[in-house]
Amino acid sequence: MATKPLQAVVLPTPVPPASANGVANGDKAGGGDSRTVIIVHGQGQEGIVSVFADVLGKPFRLATSFRSVADAGQGTVIGLRADDAKVDIHERDRGRIVTIHAHCVNLGMPPDAELSRECDYEFLYAEKPFFRRDLSRFISFTLGQINHHEALITKPRTYFISTTFPDVRTALPNLDILTVGSDAVELRVDLLKEPLPDGTFSSVPSISYVGEQVMLLRQRTELPIIFTTRCTKENGKFPMDNPQLFYEYLYRAVQWGVEYIDVEIWLPEEIRRSLYEKRGNSRIISAFHDFSGAFRWPSERAQEIFRDSKRYGDIVKMITVINDVSENYELEYFRSQIRANNPSGPALSAVNMGRLGQISRAFNTVFSPITHPLLPIVAAPGQMSAAEINGALATMSQLPRKTIFAITSRPSAQTAFFEKCFNELGLTHRLSAVDRGPKGNVESFCSQPDFGGAYLNPPIAASQAYIPQLSDAARAIGAIDTITAHATAAGSQLIGDNAMWKGIRATLTRDFAPAAYRGRAAIVVASSADDASTAVFALRSLNVGTIYTVGFRAGESAPGAAGLWQGSEAFTGVESVQRVEMP
Repeated sequence: MATKPLQAVVLPTPVPPASANGVANGDKAGGGDSRTVIIVHGQGQEGIVSVFADVLGKPFRLATSFRSVADAGQGTVIGLRADDAKVDIHERDRGRIVTIHAHCVNLGMPPDAELSRECDYEFLYAEKPFFRRDLSRFISFTLGQINHHEALITKPRTYFISTTFPDVRTALPNLDILTVGSDAVELRVDLLKEPLPDGTFSSVPSISYVGEQVMLLRQRTELPIIFTTRCTKENGKFPMDNPQLFYEYLYRAVQWGVEYIDVEIWLPEEIRRSLYEKRGNSRIISAFHDFSGAFRWPSERAQEIFRDSKRYGDIVKMITVINDVSENYELEYFRSQIRANNPSGPALSAVNMGRLGQISRAFNTVFSPITHPLLPIVAAPGQMSAAEINGALATMSQLPRKTIFAITSRPSAQTAFFEKCFNELGLTHRLSAVDRGPKGNVESFCSQPDFGGAYLNPPIAASQAYIPQLSDAARAIGAIDTITAHATAAGSQLIGDNAMWKGIRATLTRDFAPAAYRGRAAIVVASSADDASTAVFALRSLNVGTIYTVGFRAGESAPGAAGLWQGSEAFTGVESVQRVEMP
């Protein structure tokens, strides 16, 4: 059959769900959730079903009830009108069906409360402007085809910035600047102010208002979102007298496909456990705050809080107020104990608040909260910007000045851009754009004492004696376009990598879910196998089917890249093209 190509209680500690095998760190894209996808849509909004189907690379059809799709295969996306869905939604087989409530905010009414509650997920969208990439990101994440956490948790340092605006619309014009250096962006739901008709503000923003705020934020940033409802006792504004209110908002965030959910540990255990068990592909940040000044890091209570937090958390966050600067070093000893006693996690993010605790923000490496001069208020006492943290690290000789080389065979216009980023982040590094020059010139740059890394255009062959370690991508592709320098006890270790394939894959998955490529044929046009190997590696990471080559033969590739071409076929003439069904 022709293949269609795709163009370019003491309760036991809960067991976390298995990895979604999402696109992260060079791993192949997993299939994720294999259940049949049903899109529940509003009157006259049938068109959204076809967009979901196209993003998933599947056909679609419309149905009139859940009963009528009981035998539907997972290869078809089903559309169901909201009124029809409400008749028998309670009878659906959750083991075989995943239900997404797609609500258009332009209709001028909030989502149907019953459908919001009963469906597995909820996608809020605007018809104009419509951002297909947001739908792609939402469906890819909720179905477990991408996984941000697996990539972030392996980084040496991660930061998140908190949007302390009463309306995220205020932040949107400067969001690109605000988030420079951040790995995630926090939405402080408790600080949102929903305007009422009488000119006042709601004491607690409605779920529909919060949902639109999440939608607006997702439209303007590709960073993971942290959804936080901070209570009045912990420097927030959500009332503490109704824990169920927290559950309602936090679980809705899971349904909206928010990547991280901040859950305070004072909440009743049944709420924390339920959120953990129902979190899907979202990750829980189990949060503890103490403003009393009586908390002590060397105490047994600190250990108990960590043990309690990790039972229902993928990340444990502990934030306290201290009375003496020496308590920062007590925190570092506590941090070292946690790392030694919990090698498999969860990761600990811990800082001390106030000016006395600012040094702990430099020592913390897991999701350090940062602020920015453009924010109206800081989210917590003593919070620092990324530039201030990097400046502190440099002062303590923990962030020495390095030279990053742009090694090219043609003039580069990126120097000013990199220098602007360095300045924005308070980094003392410099970028040096140099010509590739004669053979062996790259090695001379790498041997300089302040060498901090390099990118190379065009790439160099992976078989370089002075680069002893290669990433899986560089080894498979047979080319190095990025060199990183890692500090070790013996000095600096150079690692050769290939980063271009990540950009190619990101482009391919901007408007399509990774699973849309699974088993599909692809056509690669290039002048040589070496030129094509990076694109082929990106396609292989998406589990494509047969790769047809035009303009070159697979056997011409570098020896290390030979494995990429297994199962590929060369187009040799019109007959070859006719064997493949064109889109």
